[in-house]
Amino acid sequence: MTEPGFDRHMLESLVCPVTHTTLSYDAARQELVSKAANLAFPIRDGIPIMLVSEARPLE
Repeated sequence: MTEPGFDRHMLESLVCPVTHTTLSYDAARQELVSKAANLAFPIRDGIPIMLVSEARPLE
């Protein structure tokens, strides 16, 4: 089940702004994860925030 306001099909058209590679969806944290860039981009109110300055570095 998807979170309210977030269309998982949108994920298919989004790519990492740093590496231009595909992203994976972390439903528990409400983030789009770029394993190539080692960053997680937040989803706020159903909107992916694809700014590097807003991304969380992965451990």
